[in-house]
Amino acid sequence: MLELLERIDADSNDIGPLVALFDTLRPKRATDGVRATANVRTLCQLLKGNPAQAIALRNYLRNLLAARRHASLYTEIGVLSNDGFFSELKTRIAYRMLPPALGNDYLSEAVDQIAYKRTDHIWMAAVPADDWLQLIDVVINAEQRASARSEDAGQPHLSNIMLPGLLDAIRTLSYRVCAIGLEPRLTNFHTEMETYESPFMVQNFEVNAYLDAYHRKLAGQEVDIDDARHLLVMLDQCDTVIGKIRKKALSQGTSIALTYLLVSLTQSLDRMRKLLFLVDVHQLGEEQDNARRLAAIALARELIDAHNNKYMVRDLLRDNINLLARNVTENASHTGEHYVADTRRELGGMFVSSAGAGLIIGFMALFKILMSYLRAAPLVETFLFSMNYSLGFVLIHLLHFTVATKQPAMTASRIASGLHSKDGRNIDIDSMAELCAKVIRTQNMAVLGNLAICIPTAWLIAMAWPYMTGHHLVTPDKAMHLLQDIDPIHAPTLIYAAIAGVCLFVAGLISGYYDNKALYTRWAQRIAQLRGLRWLLGQERLERLGVYLENNLGGLMGNFCFGILLGVMPFLGFVLGIPLDIRHITFSSANFATAIVGLDHNVSWELVVTSVAGFLSIGTVNLLVSFGLALWVALRSRQVRFKQGWQLMKALGRRFRAGPISFLFGGSDDTKLIDKG
Repeated sequence: MLELLERIDADSNDIGPLVALFDTLRPKRATDGVRATANVRTLCQLLKGNPAQAIALRNYLRNLLAARRHASLYTEIGVLSNDGFFSELKTRIAYRMLPPALGNDYLSEAVDQIAYKRTDHIWMAAVPADDWLQLIDVVINAEQRASARSEDAGQPHLSNIMLPGLLDAIRTLSYRVCAIGLEPRLTNFHTEMETYESPFMVQNFEVNAYLDAYHRKLAGQEVDIDDARHLLVMLDQCDTVIGKIRKKALSQGTSIALTYLLVSLTQSLDRMRKLLFLVDVHQLGEEQDNARRLAAIALARELIDAHNNKYMVRDLLRDNINLLARNVTENASHTGEHYVADTRRELGGMFVSSAGAGLIIGFMALFKILMSYLRAAPLVETFLFSMNYSLGFVLIHLLHFTVATKQPAMTASRIASGLHSKDGRNIDIDSMAELCAKVIRTQNMAVLGNLAICIPTAWLIAMAWPYMTGHHLVTPDKAMHLLQDIDPIHAPTLIYAAIAGVCLFVAGLISGYYDNKALYTRWAQRIAQLRGLRWLLGQERLERLGVYLENNLGGLMGNFCFGILLGVMPFLGFVLGIPLDIRHITFSSANFATAIVGLDHNVSWELVVTSVAGFLSIGTVNLLVSFGLALWVALRSRQVRFKQGWQLMKALGRRFRAGPISFLFGGSDDTKLIDKG
């Protein structure tokens, strides 16, 4: 470190010595904050002990800063570009494989060369801000001591070199906010901006007036600069509009493009606030100076962090998909409200609805067995199985019946949207336990409804089949194969059930996505404008059709795609040469009933117990996997980190001990089922 300081040329603008000096501060392990702090303090002591080297470093840094443009560092690093989501995604992927060429024109390129390791932000954040400030003070004080030297006479102060770049960055960000605020995607979504004066345009007028006065004052004119706080009010008004758009998006849907614009706007406004605080000349005093110094260190850390991760695809997806997922899961949570029963009458309705689905699934299981006898080519057989699943699930939806395993993806979003926090940080365990208990009761009733009708339906079909055809629906070998498929011990049954749970989760996301898309693109209005259908159906029927499709597009597409996923999964396993299949509780239970008849009921009680335990285990895994994944996405979309699982389990345990039957299947009255822990 000392040798590098001695080699620094005060008149040079070669970045090589600074890169080497920064390497001496970097610890071997990025997480070694103690070593990083010690290195910074060592450099500080060396500069204090040798003022000549501090002066040389100050002049060297001044030359580096003077030779580069600064504004892009503050306007591009940590702020999404105007290219759009997919263009930004493509750029990041390309630059991850082959980074862009670096020059000597921009300060952001200098940061690229100095902090070239992706872990630099970790150890830099671990060094206390006071140590960084002391190091900066050594350089600043060296400048002050050297101001009397003839060779330094008239040389600009380091902060004066930085100031024009900060002001240019504020202006650039202001224009960017104004341009994004006038995007048709925003103005069409929030039409009030076309009726009243847009705050995005107003802030640009105010920022330009503020910066023009600032530049005239720097030029030596007697000008009164307005307080920057009135600009912050303008930015707050912009934030208010963004909040209204996001709130409206929860009920009217959103898109990737709109979400990207909102994220970019929020980042630009946040960066403008930080830069305005640094350049404000009205808030004077030692306390404000210290606050600005700490803010400068915080901004530097933020820029280094954003720089190290600027080509990270994960960060781009996180910033944009979280908001989009919030809207998708919000629509799913509205659907999930229909899957949470509050009263005994609603629980009875859920049983009847599930029973209807069990009847249809009994026939779907029959059709699948018959399709397997065709011995069609794998691709043709996959298509037939997929259509059997898809059309059957769509029919269940059209008849307002319920498949038990379809509930978790919806109810998980309902639980996440129902979280209550009394202190703004910790989740109200009692309210969440009450909601979870309702979900468990409703889910149990749905499973009972499915199985109570699906098994008898499949059994009756299998019993009637010999009277219609003269032979059993399945041969003894086929029957044993069906029972082996649901064996939870000697076959990978539970793994296949987990795969089906993933399919259920994906179908829930698809359902939420299409619900969001139907709302955002206003399907009801668009369908009502179709002149051909208007002539065929009439205006009133056409409007009802549009409203129905807008409200049910997610359910229809989710059920259809779920069937495709179930049908395609075995074919993917066949093509890839890996054991890939699905197991679903309702079809497994129907196959169990069919197999028992195919064996003329000559089965041991051990096989019956194993098979029953098998399809019940399949259902448990189906529910847990789909519910866990859906709840995880719903919590992440709301940026909630739930760490109170043990407290929730204890609260549920108290409710179970107080009344097991009431907890699992509801109370005996027809009032609200309110649990008391």
